[in-house]
Amino acid sequence: MPENSSERSSKRVLEPIDRVSEILFGLIMVLTFTGSLSIAEAGRDDVRTMLIGALGCNLAWGIIDGVLYLMGCLAEKGRGLLTFRAVRKTTDPKEAQRRIADALPSVVASVLEPIELESLYQRLKQLPEPPDHVRLRKDDWLGAVGVFLLVFLCTFPVVIPFIFMHNAEPALRVSNAIAIVMLFLTGYAFGRMTGRHPWLVGISMVVLGLILVGLTMALGG
Repeated sequence: MPENSSERSSKRVLEPIDRVSEILFGLIMVLTFTGSLSIAEAGRDDVRTMLIGALGCNLAWGIIDGVLYLMGCLAEKGRGLLTFRAVRKTTDPKEAQRRIADALPSVVASVLEPIELESLYQRLKQLPEPPDHVRLRKDDWLGAVGVFLLVFLCTFPVVIPFIFMHNAEPALRVSNAIAIVMLFLTGYAFGRMTGRHPWLVGISMVVLGLILVGLTMALGG
């Protein structure tokens, strides 16, 4: 049971839903910087300050998200280890079956008969003693790096126009167009993953992203 839990933790970064969430978060953060740029008054120094702020912000949040991902992995592994120990320790078969069912996805647990849960209980009792503490595996560290890269790298498509275009006004327009396309593609992918209309979800994601950016800027983010 602890091993299965760790496998679920290490694979989370590969799940498309997580990728969509991290990209959306990174886009919102960088758009709060590009959206605060005043076209009429912006000079090269203002653009440079905005670029440094946007890159620095997403760099910091990428690191924070990576650390939080590792903490989530440890928490999930720890819950699995505690459940495994509790199942092995109890002498009440019904209590063991309940704990096993609680640790499984609800859909899976709902179709298992008591005799099947009892079989799992007996097999878990035959496993060797679990370790004293949970540890992060290589896949967990790779997952954290993946989270960091998703948050940080999604900054570049939005800020690249300001690097290569000297006029802030057309650069901002191109940047906003890129951000809208990325928001739409993020929503489109989310719609396909959730079985909803991709185009409708894509448009909704653009609207949602712009609303969240506006709220973030209004609240001083």
